[in-house]
Amino acid sequence: MANHKILVIDDSRVIRARVRDMLPNGNFEVIEASDGIEGIDAIRAQKPNLIMLDFLLPRMSGYEVYQEIQSVPEFQSIPLVMMSGRREELTEKIQEPFEFFEFIEKPFEQKELIGAIKGAMAKARKVRPQSATATSTSGGDASAEVAALQKQVEVLAKEVAALKVQNSKILAFIKKKLA
Repeated sequence: MANHKILVIDDSRVIRARVRDMLPNGNFEVIEASDGIEGIDAIRAQKPNLIMLDFLLPRMSGYEVYQEIQSVPEFQSIPLVMMSGRREELTEKIQEPFEFFEFIEKPFEQKELIGAIKGAMAKARKVRPQSATATSTSGGDASAEVAALQKQVEVLAKEVAALKVQNSKILAFIKKKLA
């Protein structure tokens, strides 16, 4: 009996077979889904230890599956590897750096696949901040969220100050050239 369930959600039978063949021999059970709806159903029913998710899928896109995973706390802890033939397709919807999942560009080699799986496992262990959609509003969560927002404000304030300095230098240069 396999100890680890790996769910591969991809509309390409070739990619699903390729992932299966590239995994090291051992205690792996590869579960396959050919579209996003089958993928979500498999996540709920099978409780996989890892999800390999194609970004472009029929019936329910990989992005919609990703959003569903992010909205369910129980699913958020499952390591996730997003796959796509073009990184730009993914970055149009999800900004880099990818904080909660690993990305692998198709086609990929075994070494890249193993590296992506290891990276996804490390990212899945990170403690996630409470999302804005969470219903929990205890004082600790709110204060942690406020502290995180204050840090973001500090970073943005430094960036604005640097841009102001840069803008002043550009204006001085233009005035000098016009004089």
